[in-house]
Amino acid sequence: MGATVVSPPRRGRPGGARHGAARPGPIDRELSRLAKALGHPARVAIVRMLIESGECVCGDIVGRLPLAQATVSQHLKVLKEAGLVRGQIDPPRVCYCINPEAVKKLKTLVGQI
Repeated sequence: MGATVVSPPRRGRPGGARHGAARPGPIDRELSRLAKALGHPARVAIVRMLIESGECVCGDIVGRLPLAQATVSQHLKVLKEAGLVRGQIDPPRVCYCINPEAVKKLKTLVGQI
């Protein structure tokens, strides 16, 4: 007779979800949303730059990063949609600054992990 193969017991469902497991709450969703906005090194660099300088015109940000203007604008859009950055239009320029309340919230949420 052949050897009997014993499979290890299954733990939970595929992907780590377990029946009856707690679902992420609003705090976890908020942290995830903010973390996603910071999910690219260029966006982290932009946030650091704005924290250090207080505010920057988009062209100044472009001048300090090895990225095209359109790419920087797209990263700023993601940060602005997440609420981490504010933009003020002063034609023909757009001046960006950090949203200190959002950064404080992010720090608090990360600290609760």
